[in-house]
Amino acid sequence: MSWTKTPRIAPGPGPAGAHRRRRTILVVMCAGMFLVQLDVTVVNVALPHIGSDLRTGLPGMQWVVDSYTVVLAACLLAAGAVGDRLGHRTVAVAGLALFGAASLLCGLAPGIGTLVAARALQGFAAALLLPSTLAVVGTTFPERAEQARALGIWAGVSALALPCGPVLGGLLVTLAGWRSVFLVNLPVVAVAIVLTLRRVGRDEPAPGRRLDLPGVLAAAVALLALTYCAIAYGHSGVSAQTAGAAVVAVLGTAALAWWERRAPEPLFPPSVLGSSRFVGANAVAALMNFVGIGFIFVVTLYLQGVRHHDALSAGVMLLPLFAPLALCAPITGRVAARYGPRLPMLGGLLLGTAGAACLALVTPTGPYAALLPALLGLGLGMGLLTASVVAAALRAGPPSRPGLSSGVNNTARQAAGALGVAVLGAIVQDPADAERFTAGLRWAGGLSALLWIAAIVITLRTAPGPQERDAAG
Repeated sequence: MSWTKTPRIAPGPGPAGAHRRRRTILVVMCAGMFLVQLDVTVVNVALPHIGSDLRTGLPGMQWVVDSYTVVLAACLLAAGAVGDRLGHRTVAVAGLALFGAASLLCGLAPGIGTLVAARALQGFAAALLLPSTLAVVGTTFPERAEQARALGIWAGVSALALPCGPVLGGLLVTLAGWRSVFLVNLPVVAVAIVLTLRRVGRDEPAPGRRLDLPGVLAAAVALLALTYCAIAYGHSGVSAQTAGAAVVAVLGTAALAWWERRAPEPLFPPSVLGSSRFVGANAVAALMNFVGIGFIFVVTLYLQGVRHHDALSAGVMLLPLFAPLALCAPITGRVAARYGPRLPMLGGLLLGTAGAACLALVTPTGPYAALLPALLGLGLGMGLLTASVVAAALRAGPPSRPGLSSGVNNTARQAAGALGVAVLGAIVQDPADAERFTAGLRWAGGLSALLWIAAIVITLRTAPGPQERDAAG
C-alpha cells in the first residue's frame, strides 16, 4: 500500500476544524478495524448455539470461523494493491458496505451453508478494510509524531477488540440470541460509511502495483484445500475427501510457487522471501496464531460444550486470555524498540509454552482454576509476542515497503489461525463426548507446546537482539 496520496480533507473553520475532522477520521477508521478484529473472536462464544439452532456438528462450527479467516488471509495482500489503484477511501467505503451486507446475511442465515458463505463474504470485506483503514490513517496524519500517535491508537483499538469479543458476544447471545452477534455490526457500519463519505476526501487513484490475481487464486485454493483436509480428517479420518483435498492443497502450493517466480508483480517478491530474518519472524507469527486462534476455539467449546457454562459466563472466563493481549501490547512495543524484539519474543514464547503445557491439568469435571494457568500463560505469551513479532517482521522487510512487510505478516497470521482451528478442532473431536474431548484437549496442548518450542529455536536463530537495536528503522 502507498501512503503518498494524502486524502483531501475539506477545510473547516480554522485549525480547530481541521483537527476535529482528522480526529473524526481516526475514530471512523478505528471503528472499521475494530469490526474486523471483533469478528475474529466474537463468534466463538456463539458457536454452540449456532450448532444447535442450525443442526450442525463440529465441522460446521469450524467452517463458521475458518471461512472468514481463510478468505481474509488469501485476499489481504491483494487488497492493499487494490487500494493503491482505486483509492483507499473508495476501497474503505466498499469494504464497510460489503461487511454490513455480509453481516446481515449472517444474521438472517437459514442454514449452515448460507452462514459459512456469508462469513466468507465478511472475510473478503475485512481484507478490503484492514489495509485501507491503515492507509487512510497514515495519510490523514502525515507528520511523523502525529502519525505515530494515530497509528498507536489504531493498533490499540484493534487489540481492544480481542478481549471485548468474547464478553460482548456472550452478552448478545444471552440477551438476544446468536444472530445478534452479526446484526449488531449494521448500525456501526452505517454510521462509519456516512462519516467516511463526509469527512475523508477522495484520494487520487494511482497505478501502483499490478494485482497478482493468479497468485491470489492459487494461494486461496491451497489454503482452502489444506483447511478442508484437516477438518475432514477430524470428522471422518482418512477418506477419499481428505486425500482429494490433500492433493489439491499440494497442487495449489506448487502452482503458487511456480507462478510467483514468473509473475511480473508477485505477491511475495523473491527479495523478501530471501531474507532469513523476515521468513523467521513470519514463521514465528504463524506459529503464534496457529496455537492462539486454535486454542481459543477449542477452549470455548470446552467451557460451553463440556462444562456447560452459558455464553456470557464463558466469555468472562476467557478474559484472562484476552486481557493481557490488550494490556501488554503498548509495553511490549516500547521494549522491542529499546532492546530489540528477541527478548520479548522469547519471554512470550516461554510463557505460552508453559501455558499450553498446563492444559494437561484440565479434566471434564475439574475446577476453573485448573484451566486458569493455561489461559494466563497463553494470554501473557501472546501479549508479549504480538507487537514484538510484528516489529521483527517490519525491521527485516524492505525499508521502502512497510506495507508489503505488514501485509505478509498479517497474511501469515490469518492463514495459520485458520489452520489452527482446523487442526486443533480435529484433535479434540466433538464436545458431546466429554472424556474424549478433554483427552484431545490435552493432546492439543502438547502439540501447541512443541510448536512454540520450535518457534523459540527460530527466534534464537533469526530475531535481532539488544546489540542490533540501533539498526532498527
